[in-house]
Amino acid sequence: MIYIILLIALAIAPALAIILFVYFKDKYEKEPIHLLIKCFLFGVLSVIPAIIIEIVPGFSDDTIANNLLITIIYAFLFVGLGEEFSKFFFIRIYAYRKKDFNEPFDGIIYSVMVSMGFATAENIFYVIEGGLSTGLLRMFSAVPAHAAFAIIMGYFIGLAKFRKNRFLYLLTGLLMAALAHGAYDFFLFQQNMPALALLSFVVLALIITFSFRAIVVHRRNSPYRSNQANL
Repeated sequence: MIYIILLIALAIAPALAIILFVYFKDKYEKEPIHLLIKCFLFGVLSVIPAIIIEIVPGFSDDTIANNLLITIIYAFLFVGLGEEFSKFFFIRIYAYRKKDFNEPFDGIIYSVMVSMGFATAENIFYVIEGGLSTGLLRMFSAVPAHAAFAIIMGYFIGLAKFRKNRFLYLLTGLLMAALAHGAYDFFLFQQNMPALALLSFVVLALIITFSFRAIVVHRRNSPYRSNQANL
């Protein structure tokens, strides 16, 4: 029992650390805690449609791993787009409409909250099934990847909220996150060339780099920045 509790704590810890990191990056106008908690819970709920989307009749694990075309289709369409759309749906119908979504950076923080809810639920399942080694591996790979996908999506959602061509920005955010997610998973799923799995870490490094840049840009462009400077 104690071991299971420790595994669950290990599964939750990386998402919690990322949430705190992004929350404190929201320097000028923080979001209400109750909205953030609700977004996190919606993220947990978003696992359900994602699982349904990923159940593809005729796509066995062996087929996905060894048929390159099916690997591409499954990684980009069913996992990448499926999971990111599941998260996007709750961001769009809930957080995006809130009056507290009042600066571009909020797109990032709400997206991260939903994504970390998703990642936590997913991580608990994998860590309990795979044990300590799985938890440690995912702490430095899958969970940060979900956060980076969220920041990519949230960056464009933040632009959509305050610029013209909102649909284009929303679509760009969804598709960019799905593309990054699909590329990351493709290199992990395919088994024909095992060395290509290392490229998943290249993808991870690139999207994390973009994520830090996105945070800087939206924070720098916050309409509340000048107000804070004058205090």
